[in-house]
Amino acid sequence: MPPVHLDPVRAYRQTLAPRPGETAFQVVVAQTDLLVVAERDLSREIADFVSALRARLSTYLLLHPDFQHSLVPVAATDDAPDIARDMAEAAARFGVGPMAAVAGAMSQAVADHFAGQSPELLVENGGDVFLTGRRERIVALLAKPVEGARLALRFGPDALPAAICASSATVGPSLSLGRADMVTVVADRGAIADAAATALANLLVTADDMEGVLAAAEGMAGRGVRGAFLQLGELVGLVGDLELVALE
Repeated sequence: MPPVHLDPVRAYRQTLAPRPGETAFQVVVAQTDLLVVAERDLSREIADFVSALRARLSTYLLLHPDFQHSLVPVAATDDAPDIARDMAEAAARFGVGPMAAVAGAMSQAVADHFAGQSPELLVENGGDVFLTGRRERIVALLAKPVEGARLALRFGPDALPAAICASSATVGPSLSLGRADMVTVVADRGAIADAAATALANLLVTADDMEGVLAAAEGMAGRGVRGAFLQLGELVGLVGDLELVALE
C-alpha cells in the first residue's frame, strides 16, 4: 500500500495495514484530518459529510462561544446540532468541557453515517478511533512516539463497534491538566470515550495518582466506559474488559 500520510505529526499512520478487500484514504476538511479504512474509497462522500457537519458545529460555536472555550460542562441549547448535543451530554458525565469530546464524536458521526455503505469501517481522527464491523482489529498504543508502539488493544468481532480515544500531556495538541503520557479509554460511544479520557488524564499527575485514577476509571463503567489503559513514564495500568497484547 502506498503511504497514506507523510506528515511527521501523524507518522503513526504509515504503519496501518488494511486487510484484503479494504482501502485506506485520508480526508482533510479544515482542521479535521481523518484516516479512514473502508471497503471502498468514500473520500469524496465523507469530505462532503464532514464539511456539512463542521459548518453546523462551527456556526453553533460562533453563537455560543462558552460552549467552545469552557473547561467545565455546558448544556446544549435547543438549537444545537446533534453532534453538539452528543458532546455536551458526554462532557456532563465526566465534568469536562464539551470540546473534550469533539474528536471522538466526529469519528463516530462519520462511522455511523457511512456504515451502510461500508459495514467494515475504521475512522481515526487525531488518534481517536471508532471501529465497526466483524473483523478483528489491533489498535496500537503510542504513548512515546520516539520509542514506537509496544503494546496494543485487540478487538474481536464481539467487541465491535467500539470507540477508542486517548488524552496525553506529552503527545499531540490536546489540552491536559495532568502529566500522563497516555490515557486511552474504550467505550461504546466516541464522545464518551473522548470525554472520559480527558477527565482521567487530568487526574494523573504523579505515580502516586495511578491507583486512584485506575479506581476512577473502573467506577466509570456505569457511565458507558468499558475500560482504560494508563501510562505515566514506565508505569502502566489497565482496568476493564480490554485485551492488551504485545506488538512484535
